[in-house]
Amino acid sequence: MKTLQEIVPDWAMHMGCAVTVADADCNIIYMNERSRQTFAARGGAALIGHNLMEYHNERSKAIIRRLLDEGGTNAYTIEKEGLRKIIFQTAWRDDSGRVAGLVELSMVIPEDMPHYIR
Repeated sequence: MKTLQEIVPDWAMHMGCAVTVADADCNIIYMNERSRQTFAARGGAALIGHNLMEYHNERSKAIIRRLLDEGGTNAYTIEKEGLRKIIFQTAWRDDSGRVAGLVELSMVIPEDMPHYIR
């Protein structure tokens, strides 16, 4: 079985958005540099190995459980510390097709971001 470091490409570590990955037991198994910076006040890279459920309210825990049970995605926007962000959470699957955990992408979106209909 490959390690996460063998699976996640090197470029993911330095992406312009936060990437956080958890396994099916909700343990954080990967944080790229931006994710570590985003969660620095809570421990940054030291969060790897910790359980997501420790840091979420009951509503969020229910969403996490649903994503792990059913697969799928959860997406929304937030404003935090003066920055608008899109949060995209999705289940990831192992080679057999079973839900193996969750990935969260968090991207800052500019106030004047254009929207196109194509």
